[in-house]
Amino acid sequence: MSCAPLADNRNSAPVQNSSESNLALVGLNTAELENIFSVLEEPSFRGQQLFGWLYRSRVNSFADMINLPTILRNMLEEKYIIHPLNMVHVTGSLSEPTRKYLFELQSGEKIESVLMKAGNRTTLCISSQVGCAVNCDFCATASMGFQKNLSVGEIVDQYLQVRSHTKSSITNVVFMGMGEPFLNYERVIAASDLMNHKNGIKLGAWRITISTVGIVPKIIRYTDEKHRYKLAISLNGSSQESRLKTMPIAKKYPLDDLLTAIDYFSSRSRHPVTLEYVLMAGVTDAMNDAEKLIEILAGRRCKLNVIPYNEIGGKYKRPPDHIIESFIDMLSKASFPVTVRWSKGTDIAAGCGQLAVMEETAA
Repeated sequence: MSCAPLADNRNSAPVQNSSESNLALVGLNTAELENIFSVLEEPSFRGQQLFGWLYRSRVNSFADMINLPTILRNMLEEKYIIHPLNMVHVTGSLSEPTRKYLFELQSGEKIESVLMKAGNRTTLCISSQVGCAVNCDFCATASMGFQKNLSVGEIVDQYLQVRSHTKSSITNVVFMGMGEPFLNYERVIAASDLMNHKNGIKLGAWRITISTVGIVPKIIRYTDEKHRYKLAISLNGSSQESRLKTMPIAKKYPLDDLLTAIDYFSSRSRHPVTLEYVLMAGVTDAMNDAEKLIEILAGRRCKLNVIPYNEIGGKYKRPPDHIIESFIDMLSKASFPVTVRWSKGTDIAAGCGQLAVMEETAA
């Protein structure tokens, strides 16, 4: 693995030396920014100007906010910082157009984001928590345990800093990094709303995908609130018994309940739900599993995304290529669309399920 120090990247956001008491502006919405100026007895349009500088222009310095009076810029600089994250390392893949970004929170914890390019599509995979509480034991993030939820700003800042660091426009964002997004529900939705805002980042709602292991009450809430972002759900089993082998959350939210929630979402959303299925040797890759998937998903408005397992040095293994091909061939009989995700960046541990920040790695 080759890590490039942040200092070598001219377009990256500068390190902002500030105490934790200084509030980061990234993550605040228009009303919150307007309130800052209201306290200063300034007109509300100043908040809208600041919103544009943060999210549309993506500035890294108060000095760049040229339509704000100098005295206001100086007052902001005394009390606030722009970015809640520090970009620490950028790791480039040798075999794929993939980069992994290591960020440090103001409180010292670290998270990772992954940028993947394929054709005209550039996708940023972002984190929603430090670590993860659902403990899927085939996923590297589970080894970190759960440490904390990310703030709205810490989620959105992953996009802003990576976007400033790359020449390519980011066409898609997926909440498939560290953490379970629906266990940080309100902040994930607020961050998505900021990325979608027409006066800011302006990323189309259909270009944002929120992934969950299957937190049934939150799927129902998400549906009832009529959010327009795409939804992906980790299935990873063809039966309740097989899901329980690798996903402890299945005990709390059984497969039958999850399928009912999927149907509820699918009947009320313009987008079909994407179901993620990780192929693990001897665990989820039997031809019988493929047959069961065809059976339980028949007639459902969904698409299935098959993901050959990315090994993390544990007990789970990737199936041989001929098994993967046979499994996919069996699914060709399905009445629903089936795609295969060949993960990029596995040589830098940036593939699906490989993100983890251990102390020795982050040093």
